[in-house]
Amino acid sequence: MMQAAADIPVWAAIAVAFFLLIGSGLALIGAIGFLRLPTFYERIHAPTLGTSWGIGGVMLASMIFFTVSSGRLVFHEILIGIFVTVTTPITFMLLARAALHRDRAEGNGNVPDKQNKSQIAKGVSDESESRN
Repeated sequence: MMQAAADIPVWAAIAVAFFLLIGSGLALIGAIGFLRLPTFYERIHAPTLGTSWGIGGVMLASMIFFTVSSGRLVFHEILIGIFVTVTTPITFMLLARAALHRDRAEGNGNVPDKQNKSQIAKGVSDESESRN
């Protein structure tokens, strides 16, 4: 049996409020970054902050609240966190690759050139030579 939200201990209410503020603050920073950054390739990075670290704060707050209010350990929020943590980077990587392919096919000038393996190897060897 769950108790009312007003009846949870003060220490739990403070912990829940702290994690909710941290999680929502990080989600807000991600949303502001999404709105303020000028190009698609820069914008794709901002929401990952809100979805990975922001969901972590909200998830911890939810776990604490429902554990204290129900009197038993609650772990099902961890599944939500795992799914979000795994799927968000994969989704953003696929979106970035699709946009990069589309922009290169259309000939946009704001897209980085393709690098083949010899250029990458040469760049690595040039960096190691310049350090010596």
